[in-house]
Amino acid sequence: MTRNNQNYDSGCPIAYGLSIFGDQWSLLIIRDLAIKGVRTYGELLNGWEQISTNILAQRLKHLEDRGLLTKERDPENWRSFVYQLTEKGRDLAPVIAEIVLWSGKHNTAEHAMTETVDKVRGNRKQFEDRIRNGERP
Repeated sequence: MTRNNQNYDSGCPIAYGLSIFGDQWSLLIIRDLAIKGVRTYGELLNGWEQISTNILAQRLKHLEDRGLLTKERDPENWRSFVYQLTEKGRDLAPVIAEIVLWSGKHNTAEHAMTETVDKVRGNRKQFEDRIRNGERP
């Protein structure tokens, strides 16, 4: 076995996926882009989880470098950027749906949000297809 860079790749598909999107913040950024329709740094920064500016910048750069999202100038405001999931990022739709279903089954908190769980349970294929097409589910 050889090491190609600082990140050791065991060849395990789960380890590979986790190295790309497996940390808490990356999945929440992907969620916000795929489900909530968030597009800008400011919208991501003002989200539910209160991510810090340095972590958000690092995670966005990581996801862009790994090909899961793109960063382009906002045509309506050239001082800011808009972020979009790439096809590779949108291909996580089944993973997102499965996490939503798993959480819906096991999250017993009284304040658990169920709207997205209900959407996936109601029509999983449509939920995934809309994400894959770059639309809000």
